[in-house]
Amino acid sequence: MRGIGKEAVAIAAKKQKFIETAYDLFSSRNIESVSLQDVADETGLGISMLYRYFANKQTLVVEAAVWKWKQFQEENQKRRPDANFEGMTAAEMFEFYLDSFLVLYRDYGDLLRFNQFFNVYVQSQNIDRATLRPYQGVIESFKKVFHEMYLRAEQDHTIRTDIPEQKMFSTSLHLMLATVTRYAIGLVYIPEDGFDAMEELETQKRAIMREYAVK
Repeated sequence: MRGIGKEAVAIAAKKQKFIETAYDLFSSRNIESVSLQDVADETGLGISMLYRYFANKQTLVVEAAVWKWKQFQEENQKRRPDANFEGMTAAEMFEFYLDSFLVLYRDYGDLLRFNQFFNVYVQSQNIDRATLRPYQGVIESFKKVFHEMYLRAEQDHTIRTDIPEQKMFSTSLHLMLATVTRYAIGLVYIPEDGFDAMEELETQKRAIMREYAVK
């Protein structure tokens, strides 16, 4: 039994090495230009072993995305004063949610670059829903936190609830994620004397807070 346990750990370690190596290559070079052979060569484990864990490139790409987003979520949760937002108003929960995007930009620029490549790859490859299901599960976890905030807002009235929850979630998600992504990949206007990206992102955060917070 002890031998079986060690073998399982070794198998998991090899699979994880493929995932992390693939993520590093995908986020630095873009997904389209990286082959499975590139990943196998970088790990030194060989292409035949890679195929033991991943049926094709699509499944590896999705697993790399899920792994990194979960890593971000776990780290981000450590910022919570309480695991269940106990004692926080809906407005405070909403600000925590918006601040998560600033943390994403500050500490996970590689993930934002990868996610940009990921969206392009998913569309170009027409990846089916079954393959994408693990990734969708990660996105649902964002919606779950937002839903908890909205329910609290219905009780304490610190965030508007005259706007449908799904519309508020979609608008705030797209505005913040699109903005931090553009900053991360350099698609922004750069004045001659430079600029403070975090200060500008804070400005957008405050604008969204003003839009949805109850005056």
